[in-house]
Amino acid sequence: MAIRFAPLLRSAALVTALALLPATTAGLAAVDARGAPEFGKLMAIYQRIQANYVDQVDNDKLLRGAIDGMLASLDPHSAYLDATAFESLRTQTEGSYGGLGLSVTMEDGVVKVIAPTRGTPADKAGVKAGDYITHIDGKLIYGGTLDEAVEKMRGAPGTAIALTIYRPGRDDPFDVSVTRAIIDLQPVSYTVDGKIGVITVSSFSANVGREVEKALAGIRKDVGGAPQGIVIDMRSNPGGLLDEAVAMSDLFLDSGQIVSQRGRFARDNESYMARSGDIARGVPIVVLIDAGTASASEIVAGALQDHHRAIVMGERSFGKGSVQTLLPLTRDSALKLTTARYFTPSGRSVQEGGIEPDIAVPQISDPDARARAERAIRESDLRGHLINELDMDDRELEYDKADNPRFQISPEELEKRGIKDFQLHYAIDTLRNTRLSQTASKPAAARR
Repeated sequence: MAIRFAPLLRSAALVTALALLPATTAGLAAVDARGAPEFGKLMAIYQRIQANYVDQVDNDKLLRGAIDGMLASLDPHSAYLDATAFESLRTQTEGSYGGLGLSVTMEDGVVKVIAPTRGTPADKAGVKAGDYITHIDGKLIYGGTLDEAVEKMRGAPGTAIALTIYRPGRDDPFDVSVTRAIIDLQPVSYTVDGKIGVITVSSFSANVGREVEKALAGIRKDVGGAPQGIVIDMRSNPGGLLDEAVAMSDLFLDSGQIVSQRGRFARDNESYMARSGDIARGVPIVVLIDAGTASASEIVAGALQDHHRAIVMGERSFGKGSVQTLLPLTRDSALKLTTARYFTPSGRSVQEGGIEPDIAVPQISDPDARARAERAIRESDLRGHLINELDMDDRELEYDKADNPRFQISPEELEKRGIKDFQLHYAIDTLRNTRLSQTASKPAAARR
């Protein structure tokens, strides 16, 4: 997600309902003038349920259902955050949290994995994007709500949970044991492969821009100078804070627009510009993306692609091109509301279509990848998603399912060659070959 904090929430961690009272009163007055008959119908239904339903119904349950239903009619990313959900979101963007490290959605009554976060218990246990979770601790969860399933997956750190997984491409479901843990947000890490630096960004929580800058400094130190190339790996990155996506993009751009957002009202329109100074000037960059690369990470990929600062490789991204604003309601609750669509510097909307890689590279080192890719869930698959204003043809979203004759080597052969991650291997090889070709094309005097 690309989350933007409302001004009130930026300036103070806690706000009171009193601060919002005038706007709320004005809103009710407007509703009274235009929507009184419909609100009267809602009240009549509430009264009839209380008077006639077979069991006594809790008021809070009915009101929460009305709120959730209202927001569900908008889009998949608008939601009411009660105290638990509000705190969970805050810790996921600012601190640490307990859990499995899974981004999930509901598809026809079944919990489906969008992506596991890198390095989390779910990722280490082998849960993959596109997996279906059918049972939790042996109990069928089909037909329930997503919130109920997520609540069952939560628990005390150190306790184990058994997930029954159905994976496309396999005949039978299988069980995976995952141990819950406190997930410390360390969204940025780096490694070095020869003279190539690899920066992995797994989410966009607080201070990601600063951590990416530190990672590049660490790469320079390890290779003894400027690296020959940089891979920015944002596969399975579900997004996060809009400001951090802008900050990270700004590190590698000298000028120009990073991203713009357009909403229903002029107050929601904004353009974010790069400041002078590319911290990796002259170093070629490859950005790796896949179907789990979403929202804030798509902003970075789109900005570097449009400015021709990086080659984007991998698979078409998730396609979430909307911005959510947190609007505080009380001290411990808020409304997460979709307020704008965002656009890349060239004016492309990422909504539905996602970022198309410059070089499509399948993950052929994973024997189940092909089957999962055919069932990979993206924004365009979510019920009630915002429509791309360009009215994209569904056929445009299917290109990544076509076979590529260039990538026919088997997972078994790659394993024999010691290649565990083909997409990363291909990106590093491309950077090495790019540097070699650049060196070979220079006059001899220049290469001395």
